[in-house]
Amino acid sequence: MTIDPGIPVVLAVLLLLGVTVGGYVVGRLPDPASPALAAARAVGQLGVAAVVITAVVRSLLLSVLLLCVMFGVAVLTTTGRVDARGAWPWATTAMLAGLLPVVVVVLATRTVPPTGLALIPVVGIIAGNTMNGHTLVCRRAFSALRDEHGQYEAALSLGLTRAQAVEEIVHRRVPEALVPGLDQVRTAGVVTLPGAFVGVLLGGGTPAQAAAAQVLVLVGIMAAQTVTATVAERLIGRALLLPDDLRAALRP
Repeated sequence: MTIDPGIPVVLAVLLLLGVTVGGYVVGRLPDPASPALAAARAVGQLGVAAVVITAVVRSLLLSVLLLCVMFGVAVLTTTGRVDARGAWPWATTAMLAGLLPVVVVVLATRTVPPTGLALIPVVGIIAGNTMNGHTLVCRRAFSALRDEHGQYEAALSLGLTRAQAVEEIVHRRVPEALVPGLDQVRTAGVVTLPGAFVGVLLGGGTPAQAAAAQVLVLVGIMAAQTVTATVAERLIGRALLLPDDLRAALRP
């Protein structure tokens, strides 16, 4: 089974977009035009991605370079989302700490062959979810540090170091950021059929092959997000991975 671009796809997309915009209007949500702009951007980006991937997929070196570019965009996206552009080296550190071990494992076990056709989708999916995990950790941590600055000052007055005072506030937020990823794993095959599973089936693979691919991707995402969240927490505690306002406010 394949889904070919054409009038039926265009019609379905327009109808679904209409439902989305209608939901914004009925729900009086801000910026009802944003779904249409997001959809237009997705169409353009995916069109370019299809052309680029077709051009580079037969070369391992070019495929790795493409993945590096994709990872760079992920870093820019997450640092912009949490208003910490200046901390991009530390965001990169946290995300690579989660992503690289997963890539090493899937290559070392020969689960994924070292080809562009295999690496681009698998690493791309895991990198995107690593970005999401990093964003959630930082958003929750930074919001808590702003809201509970008095608690931070009180912890310092009791003799705690800056890292210890930050940990008192941030640590309990980290598990919250991992909940969406854990729920995705728990409900796979019961509530949802995630993208890798559907993709293998649409590509002509057997259900068993689809299930194996999806389990690999889901556990890889879980591992990458967990390590990224842990490293990000440590970097936040050391006042390295912080937006400018918090870096100034959390001086010891």
